[in-house]
Amino acid sequence: MKARTLVFTLTLCIIGAATCFAQDPFAGTWKLNEAKSKLAAAAAKNSTVVYEAAGDSVKVTIDGTDSAGNPLHSEWTGKFDGKDYPVTGDPSSDARAVKKVNNRTLTFAVKKGGKLISSGRIVVAPDGRSRTVTSTGTDSKDKKVRSFAIYDKV
Repeated sequence: MKARTLVFTLTLCIIGAATCFAQDPFAGTWKLNEAKSKLAAAAAKNSTVVYEAAGDSVKVTIDGTDSAGNPLHSEWTGKFDGKDYPVTGDPSSDARAVKKVNNRTLTFAVKKGGKLISSGRIVVAPDGRSRTVTSTGTDSKDKKVRSFAIYDKV
């Protein structure tokens, strides 16, 4: 009887540990590492990005500054299914579509009035301690801009 109880307890511990390690690698708070990033001059700077569960969706909260240094705060709640979901608080966009490519990679499209403003890819490092965001878009003068941002997990 003791052996059976020990095996059962050990099995529960293994299942619990596996569940902890199977968490969404995007979940949590991410801080911009400006020293490692190459942001477009006219681009907004997303200083802090938070991913959290919101029922069966994901809520993404972004705090940062616009190109003039004014504070920005936006929120997006949706699924990683590639469909457009509304954005609040961002004067340059009104919808975002995010699609999961694999467990550590997302693609995204930022839109305003149905028009694509920027798109890119988000990749979480295998160790889960950093993520890279590459994006391309157009500035207010319709000039193509590219940004490369590194975020560290807090």
